[in-house]
Amino acid sequence: MKIAHLAGASLVLLAAAACSDRAVVTEPLVTSNGLVASLDKGGTTDRTVSMMDACDGPSFTAMGILCTRNGGVSFGDLFGQLAAQGFAGAWHNAPSQMDAKVGLTLLAVNRGGEAHTFTKVAKFGGGFVPEINAVLHLTPTPECLAENNVILPGGTDADDVVQPGTTLYQCCIHPWMRTVVNGKG
Repeated sequence: MKIAHLAGASLVLLAAAACSDRAVVTEPLVTSNGLVASLDKGGTTDRTVSMMDACDGPSFTAMGILCTRNGGVSFGDLFGQLAAQGFAGAWHNAPSQMDAKVGLTLLAVNRGGEAHTFTKVAKFGGGFVPEINAVLHLTPTPECLAENNVILPGGTDADDVVQPGTTLYQCCIHPWMRTVVNGKG
């Protein structure tokens, strides 16, 4: 694995966040009592997807990768989990599946310490980090190759449910982080 290339990918992610053409709210929605607001009200109002991870700040930072957490899964252990299991459970979207009425907005909230994406894809596949794709034996999706919208820790992104049927979302950095949305008319 070319660690320098992976660290370079992290810097590209930070630069891409500044150049995105999609609307991104960089601050979390906070209520008057200081809690992060959830728009998920059981399917009749906008829905929230939480992007989670457990990156260990010191070991990720040593590799040149942004991680705002202290403690957690080390960089080396993350790749060990990927090689052994094909995923790392602490890196996930919650929920991984939901129903949502057409016309609602999906709000993706990065509650982890690393950058993520919430990318609509036609088919689940690989992301834009070659080293992760290699470990997972994945081919990048066309949508991930074109993705330039990263969501930094604490940031959000939104997408409207515009049609009935199944819509797939994945993180183009950590492609096992997935959400299936069943749009209801």
